[in-house]
Amino acid sequence: MMDNKPFETPVVVELGHVGKYRHIRSTQEAAECLMTVWPLNRGPRHRDALDTCLKVLEGYRSTAEARRALIEAARESEVLVPDDRLSDDRLH
Repeated sequence: MMDNKPFETPVVVELGHVGKYRHIRSTQEAAECLMTVWPLNRGPRHRDALDTCLKVLEGYRSTAEARRALIEAARESEVLVPDDRLSDDRLH
C-alpha cells in the first residue's frame, strides 16, 4: 500500500460549484484532483504542482513542497478558499 503523504494542514479549494469546498488532505489526493477535476483555466503552476506531487509520491520531495505547489496552482486557477471564508458546515 502506497503512503498517500498526508499534509500537515489540508488545502481547501472550491471546485465545480460555488460554495462546494473540498478539503485536500494529502499529496495523493492533490495529484488526483490536479489530474481529474481541476478547472480548465490551468497555467504553469498547475503543471508544477502535479510534477511536485508525483515527485513527493516517489520519495524525492517533501509533502510541504507539494502543499505549497498546490496552493500556488489553486491561486493561479482562482479556486483557493481563504481561511476567513471557511465554516465547518460548508466543507465536503
